[in-house]
Amino acid sequence: MAGIERPGPLYQQVAAAIRRGIADGEFPPGSALPSEAQLIERYEVSRPTVRNAIAALRSEGLIEVRHGKGSFVKGTPTPPLTIERTITRTGGTYAPEHAPWGQPHEPTVYRTETTATTGPLLELGEGEALFGVDRVLIDPATGARALHRVLIPLATAENTPPLADAPDTAPEEIYAVLTAAGHKLTWSETVRARMPQADERSALELPDATPVIHTLRVTHGAGHQPLILEELRANGSQAQLTYRITADSPRTLRAVRN
Repeated sequence: MAGIERPGPLYQQVAAAIRRGIADGEFPPGSALPSEAQLIERYEVSRPTVRNAIAALRSEGLIEVRHGKGSFVKGTPTPPLTIERTITRTGGTYAPEHAPWGQPHEPTVYRTETTATTGPLLELGEGEALFGVDRVLIDPATGARALHRVLIPLATAENTPPLADAPDTAPEEIYAVLTAAGHKLTWSETVRARMPQADERSALELPDATPVIHTLRVTHGAGHQPLILEELRANGSQAQLTYRITADSPRTLRAVRN
């Protein structure tokens, strides 16, 4: 089966193979995709599988189906939602980063533990206790949804009483509280795209075969000590991230290993 090697639903694999063809220029913008019969022969799959793959790509906005003519590759669209990832401070006050977003319900606060992913980012071992705060965000202009999570180590909360009493403090207010406690804050952020987990697909209302953008932001204090970890997850076909970049003093590069 040409280009289909990984386990998983066949239609998603066919969609991924066509998606790669679009990204690599095999199917340039404006061009027609191979016919349904040609795709069946090329990938050695059934007609329903090809039709489901085409439907998935259409829902992502990568192709359009013209009645009686076939499927055509769209030009690269500009995502309808731009998420600013710049932190703005005036004195000891930080501007709300998610100010335009609505929240359909109150944040969910819970106790959790570090994992093999979050532990190293917070410089903690696996299984260390944390406060977790989850928020669902909705952009009023586009209806796009995002999931925001704050993870607060107990040591950070205990040394900053307002956080111990109210872990669901808004992120910009957490920055202000940490600054008032004497921390000179810096941030580091990692961004990656991946396929969603089942609960993310449901919460973000994602079409099939749609990736998520997943950011991991660490707030650092004195000596580059990690204080809190924030995660933001959004629809990868709807959203793009934008940053303001400034020059910084040189720092020794180090390898990051998963």
